[in-house]
Amino acid sequence: MFRRSLLASALLPLLPSLAMAQAGGDRAATLARIEAYLNGLTTLRARFLQIASNGGSAEGTAMIWRPGRMRFEYDPPEPLLLVASDGQFLHYDKELHQPSIVPVSSTPLGFLLRPQIRFTGDLEVTALERGGGLLRVTMRRREAPGEGSLTLVFAEDPMELRQWVVVDAQGQQTRVTLTQIQTGVRFDPLVFAFNDPRFFEQQVR
Repeated sequence: MFRRSLLASALLPLLPSLAMAQAGGDRAATLARIEAYLNGLTTLRARFLQIASNGGSAEGTAMIWRPGRMRFEYDPPEPLLLVASDGQFLHYDKELHQPSIVPVSSTPLGFLLRPQIRFTGDLEVTALERGGGLLRVTMRRREAPGEGSLTLVFAEDPMELRQWVVVDAQGQQTRVTLTQIQTGVRFDPLVFAFNDPRFFEQQVR
């Protein structure tokens, strides 16, 4: 069974390739556009496809409620559930009823949950590319480059988040592609509230 998390597995080659690196004023303007899009994004629901280096794949539903909340629910038979809320990231196995919790700040995807997203300060943009109607920006923590990197891929016109790639400290990569994207949706707060006892009651139904 495919049990790699969203934060560890592998990337297959991106299609189409993104060829043209940007520099100067155009680079600054493009990063400002991406910041504006992400900071204007409140809620998002989408289907996701995750692919591993061994050819295994998993699908599910992703929910993002900015700032601070995120949920990835895998389709059966994969029992994994990932939820971010209140500065914590929950990994939960529905079959084993086994939770583990880490700080959101220790996960690359925590970047998307920040109240204000800026490509400055503790972040270093290592690549910005455009091609095939897509924008691709790669970043890492300036003071801890060995922790890995996060790459976000956007459709450019109109701007829309389509994919992310996480590279961990061991060089392992994850590609997650979004489809059937909806924004501005309303969520029940309980689906993110894993500190509420009722949350786990819902997971075993």
